[in-house]
Amino acid sequence: MLPQRILARRLPQVAARHAIAPRAPFSQVAARRAAEIEDPLQNNNYRNPPREKRSFRDPYGGWWDKQERRNFGEPVHEENEILGVFSPEQYTHVSAGKGALHFGCFVAAFLGLCGVVSLFYPDKPSVPKTYPGGLEKELGGPNAVPARKAGEDKW
Repeated sequence: MLPQRILARRLPQVAARHAIAPRAPFSQVAARRAAEIEDPLQNNNYRNPPREKRSFRDPYGGWWDKQERRNFGEPVHEENEILGVFSPEQYTHVSAGKGALHFGCFVAAFLGLCGVVSLFYPDKPSVPKTYPGGLEKELGGPNAVPARKAGEDKW
């Protein structure tokens, strides 16, 4: 009697837990697009300032907090940990096109150097060893790969 009660009580919970529910498709593009839409009721009407990295602000601007480059009472952005001064550096020194050009020049120079070296690199510095008769008997008979015979000039 007791196992039937336990089974009757647990069975709907297990069935509900393992039911196959349709999953909503998720993509990063849709999530970013949804994040850009301003919702006045989100964050309890907290004004989200424009997305500006603090390290790009003027360091001599007379800020109340000189280290974080912000004034007293200035609202903090929702993504403050990414936009703060101590977040990872953004590389704005070289554009993507100029970086691709630099990489292409490096590959061309490297392959050109390899080609020049292969053209002017000397052959083997020594003469390969030759054997009388090609060591046919010693290497296994007439069907074996012979060693270099005396007088052969090809490599």
